[in-house]
Amino acid sequence: MKPKANVVLDGFGVLESLRWHDDALWFCDMAHGTVHRWDTSGKPETVVDVPGRAGGIGFLPDGRMLVVSMEGLCVYRLEPDGSLVVHADLRDIAKGPVNDMYVDQAGRAYVGNFGFDYHAFLERHPNSMLYAPPGPPRAPIACFSPEGELIGLSEPLAFTNGLFPIDGGRTMLVAETLAMRLVALPVLADGRLGPPRPWAPLIEPWLWKAVTNPGLIGNITRRVSALLDRQAIADRSSSPIAPDGIAPGKDGTAWFANALRGECVRVGPGGTVLDRVATSQRTLSCLVAGPKGDTLYAATVPTDDPPRARELNGSRIEAYVLPS
Repeated sequence: MKPKANVVLDGFGVLESLRWHDDALWFCDMAHGTVHRWDTSGKPETVVDVPGRAGGIGFLPDGRMLVVSMEGLCVYRLEPDGSLVVHADLRDIAKGPVNDMYVDQAGRAYVGNFGFDYHAFLERHPNSMLYAPPGPPRAPIACFSPEGELIGLSEPLAFTNGLFPIDGGRTMLVAETLAMRLVALPVLADGRLGPPRPWAPLIEPWLWKAVTNPGLIGNITRRVSALLDRQAIADRSSSPIAPDGIAPGKDGTAWFANALRGECVRVGPGGTVLDRVATSQRTLSCLVAGPKGDTLYAATVPTDDPPRARELNGSRIEAYVLPS
């Protein structure tokens, strides 16, 4: 039986982008467009309201926060006086809402985007129909300098999500959610990202081949998948896995939030599952942090559809103390 996380905060819209900074847990509410700070005791404080729905967050070397505006197609910078200033512009890059972000120690920001209007697609089609050839729309990760100037774009990926560096900063590990895998991209000398290579596939090869097949097999597989697309079924399955937010694990491994069901999963290179921790709802972000650095935090949701989420306010922060 999987160990289970406990709910420590409740009553939010869609919580995402867990970060540990300045002895506190920071996170955004994508449904209400707010960023929060919580010192793990008492109530969290609201730091800022972000126009266009808050997304990924990060911090410059001088401590100023960067925060994505998902629908504003930009990255804001929070100044000491509390004002928001446009730090980086993605209007000519993003073909859908801007998504998660990683800010490195030098202050370079790596920012992904959906590549299309994902929620509008789901209003008209089952999720499985995204895999009909040519497959899900792809979009690059944009790399910006500490001053907010565009350095370069990665090769397009299928719905980039969480990301963090490995190998001493020489490689960026990225969750490619709609491809159901983690990929590794070399970090070049100027900060740009090189060609991706598979790091951890999270779907059985035969199922991926079937669901993306252009012929009869693909049509049948996608239709069957649509019929089986029920949360109760997903909750009783262990595969496939759709990685959302990701975070470093011990010994070169990676934790990630499984957007398909209530769990966080730790894998090593090649996709071997090493640990699973159950949560009460689907997970969108995870992080190993806390005052002692031994707590797995998870952001969970009953739905990630923003209008519905604003009505439910059922998103939570859940926590599990990892064994030493």
